[in-house]
Amino acid sequence: MFPLFRSAGVRFAAIYAGLLAVSAAALALYLWWSTAGLLDRQTEAAIRADAQGLSERLADGGLRALVATVADRLAGNVDDDAIYLLADPAFLRLSGNLDHWPAAVREVGTFYELPVTRAGMRSLARVQSYDLPGGYHLLIGRDVVVRAQLRQLLTDALLWALVIVGAMATVGALVVRGLFRRTLSNVSATAIAIAGGDLAQRVTLSGRGDEFDQLAEVINDMLDRIGRLMEGVRQVSNAIAHDLRTPIARARTRLEDASLHAGTTAELHAAIERATADLDGIVAVFQALLRIAEIEAGSRRAAFGRIDLAAPLAGVAEMYEAVAEERGATLTADLPDRLPAFGDAALIQQAVANLVDNAVKFSPDGGSVSLTAQASARGLEIVVTDGGPGIPKDERSKAPQRFYRGEAARHTPGSGLGLSLVQAVAQLHGGQLRLEDAAPGLRAVLALPATGETGVV
Repeated sequence: MFPLFRSAGVRFAAIYAGLLAVSAAALALYLWWSTAGLLDRQTEAAIRADAQGLSERLADGGLRALVATVADRLAGNVDDDAIYLLADPAFLRLSGNLDHWPAAVREVGTFYELPVTRAGMRSLARVQSYDLPGGYHLLIGRDVVVRAQLRQLLTDALLWALVIVGAMATVGALVVRGLFRRTLSNVSATAIAIAGGDLAQRVTLSGRGDEFDQLAEVINDMLDRIGRLMEGVRQVSNAIAHDLRTPIARARTRLEDASLHAGTTAELHAAIERATADLDGIVAVFQALLRIAEIEAGSRRAAFGRIDLAAPLAGVAEMYEAVAEERGATLTADLPDRLPAFGDAALIQQAVANLVDNAVKFSPDGGSVSLTAQASARGLEIVVTDGGPGIPKDERSKAPQRFYRGEAARHTPGSGLGLSLVQAVAQLHGGQLRLEDAAPGLRAVLALPATGETGVV
C-alpha cells in the first residue's frame, strides 16, 4: 500500500521522527499541565479556602454575619478579582458583586468557567456554588481573564513549539535516512561487486569504530574466509587433476599394454592387479576427501561422549612400533594410565595414527619417533616428534591444506591429505594442530581444550 515504506531507511527515519514528535508532545503536555494547570489549581484552592472561611463565619454569626463578611472581603480585595454572590432560595441576589445567578451553574461543588458581568463589564470567571442552610445559595469565584490570556499564550507557544519540533524531526529524519542510505550503499556496492565476480572488493570502514564499522569488519572477515575457501577449492581441484592424472594414466597404459602384448593369462592377471592397485589408490584419495568433508560438516559430533584415550593411543603405538622397526627406526610412547576426554575416540585415534605414520615415514634410518600425551587444567596435548627433515617455517601454515606436499615429501608415497584430516579432527573437537620445529625434525601437537569435570574436550 505504501511503496515508500519498503525502504528500510525511510522506516528508520519515520521511527526517529515519530519518537521525537511523541517525546516533544509529552514534554509540551507536561509543561502545560505544570503551568496553565497550576494556575487553575491555585484558583480552585483559593475558592475552597474562601468557602471554608465563609462557612465558619456563617456557623458563628448566621446569615447577617455572612453578608457582612462578603461585603468586607469585596471591599478589601486589592486585586479586584474576587467574585461573591449570596442568593435566596429563589436564586435572587442578596449580596455580592454579580447582578444575578449564572444560569449555567446548576450543580453544587462543580467548578465552572463562564463569562459573567461584573460592575457593568464583561469578564471571565471560575466559580463554584454551595448550598447553605435555609435554602440559601452562595457562589464563590475568581476573575480569570488575565490567567486565561496567559494560558492561551502558553498554549499557542507550545503549539508553535510542536510545529517547530515537527519540522526539525522531519529534517532530522531526512538526515538519518541519508546517512543510512550512504552506509548501506557501501555494503550494497561491495555485495554487487562480489556477485559480479570481483572477490577482491571489501566494505570500506569509516574509521569511527561504530556499529556500522563492526558490521563492515564482520562482512570483510566473511569475504576473506569465502576467498580462502574459493582458493582452497581451486587448489583442491588442481591437486586432484594433477595427483590423479598419473595413476589413472598408468592404470590405463598397463591395461592397454596387457590387452596388446600379454602372452599368458598370468601376465594379464599381473597387469590387472597392478592397475587395480593404482585404482585402489585413487579410491583411497576420494575416501579420504569424503572423510574430511564429513568431519568438517560436524556430523560426527552427535557421537561425542566421555572417553578414555589411553587405550586407543596405546594401540596406535603398538601398531606402528613394528612399522618403525621395518624402516629401521624406533618408536617410544610415554602415555599415562588414564586420558579422560570428551569427543570421538575413533576420530582422535585416526588423527594420531596419521601423525605417527608421517613421523615414521619421514624418519631416517636409525631415527626415533616419540608419542607422548599429557592432560592438564588447560587441556589435553598429544605430541608426536620425529627426527626427520621437518617442515620449513614458511610452509607449516600450508602443510594442513589438502594435497599440499612440501619439497621433502615430493618423492614419498602419499596423497597430502593426512594432516588435513588431523586438522579437521582437531577443529571438530574445538582444538588445534600445531606444527613446531623439533631441531631436527618435526613436533606435531594435537591440542584439545579443557572443559568440564573431565578437564579436556
